[in-house]
Parts: sequence; structure tokens; C-alpha cells
Amino acid sequence: MVTDGFKQAQDLTQKYAKTFYFASRFLGAEKRRAAYSVYSICRISDETVDSTEITEQPLLLASLKDKIELSYGDKEVKDKLLLAFRHTVKDYKIPHEYFKELLEGMYMDLDKDRYDNFTELYYYCYKVAGVVGLIMLKIFGYDKADAEKHAVNLGIAMQLTNILRDIKEDLKRGRIYLPRDEMKKFGITEQYLSNEVTNHSFESFLKFQIERAQQYYSYAAEGIKMINCRRSRFVVCAMKDMYAAVLGAIERNKYDVFSRRAHVSTAGKLGIALRVLLGAEYL
Repeated sequence: MVTDGFKQAQDLTQKYAKTFYFASRFLGAEKRRAAYSVYSICRISDETVDSTEITEQPLLLASLKDKIELSYGDKEVKDKLLLAFRHTVKDYKIPHEYFKELLEGMYMDLDKDRYDNFTELYYYCYKVAGVVGLIMLKIFGYDKADAEKHAVNLGIAMQLTNILRDIKEDLKRGRIYLPRDEMKKFGITEQYLSNEVTNHSFESFLKFQIERAQQYYSYAAEGIKMINCRRSRFVVCAMKDMYAAVLGAIERNKYDVFSRRAHVSTAGKLGIALRVLLGAEYL
């Protein structure tokens, strides 16, 4: 049953997390399976908030919370996916608290759809992505405590990238993850976003947002060498560069995040992986 659960987790990862799945193939078999089992739970959390009816979301999140509680307990687990997840969190000693914080972030999406400033947004990003960095760090392995703050920074950077890439999609869901005070500073209104205006003010605003995300990627890079496993260092470095490349795609699209979604092609990912492989950052 455990093997079936890990296979199910792999299938979910391959379907929904193409960039992560691409990079994860370079991990050793055990770490790869563990990463998939964790991702599948994170994915279920995200899907619960984004793809279900509003009235059902609280109940589904509560159900997921119960399943995670069950995974950390001693009672029998019959669900194959949860069984694989239980093996992972126990084998890699992943704190239960991390998943509690992740769920707190998911619950935030149920009643908060605007952020007054970056302090508020950072708190959200930490809950839904920073702790994911901490979870994955447990799987990858590390000795220095400083590695944790860099893992959080990478999660923040990736979430900020997602926010910029998904402005249009989030708006359709009634959410805006852009700090209100910064929008006001650049003269950006919600009506601008609804009308998909991409004028000079919007371009300047996105440049500012991209620069901050890039800074977090820079902070995260300092911690890559603190990861014990060479393969894991390579995967983290590749993931960092592949996600950061989405910001480059936004720039190449002339900051138009409405008419086309910024992405990195498979060929582009291969090029990044090769560049990382030939570089020295992950050694």
C-alpha cells in the first residue's frame, strides 16, 4: 500500500507541478518519493481553496486537517496517499507544526482577499510557501541552522513569482495579492487590473515587484551550499533558476500578464538545468 501511495503522489506531482517534477528527477529515489508525497498534500490543500465551491472549502480544509492529524498519530491509516505521507514525515522527522502553519495559510484564503502592505503579504507567503521550503529542507538534509532562513526565502521568492504570474487568474477568483499601499504609490487601482491596463505606471509597478522577488532569490542562493546532498543542492539551484526565469518571461512579455501567461518552456528548463550542472553554485 505504501508503494501505491508513493506512485499516486508521483502521478499528482507530474500532473500539477511540471517544473518541480522536471527538477526532481535528479534526486535520489528515496528523497524523490518523499518530496512527491509532501507535494501531493500541499497540492490537495491548494486545490481545496482554489477549485471547489466556496461553501465547501471550510469543510474540505477541516477534513484535510483531520487527515494530517491522523498521519501524525498512531491510528491505522487506510488511505494509500496518507500512508506514504506518514512514512515521509516520520522518516524525515518533519515537524507537525509546519503543516499546521501551511493550513493556516490556506484558511487565510477563505476570508482574506486583499493585503494592505507587504508585511501582511509576507506573512501569508510564509504560511503557504516559506514553510514548504522548511519541509523540503528536512527531506534534502542540512546541518547549519542558517539553512532554514534561506529555505524560507526561496519559498517567499517562488510565491511572489506565482503572484505576479497569476494576477489575472487570481483576479477572476476575487483575490488581489498585490500590496494596496504599493499599488496606490504607483497609481494602480483595482479597476486598472480589471481593465487589464498595461501602461507605464503598471510597468513600473511590476518592475518594483520583480526586483523584490529577485532579491529573495538572491537571499535564498546563499543557503544552497548548506544542503548536505549534492543532488539536492542541484535540484534546489535548478528550481530557483527555473522559477526566477518566469520573472524574465514577464519582462520579455513587456509586463503584460493579462494577454499571456508567463512560463518557461521545456527547452528553457533543459537549458537552465544544463547551465546549473556546468556551474559551481550547487557544488
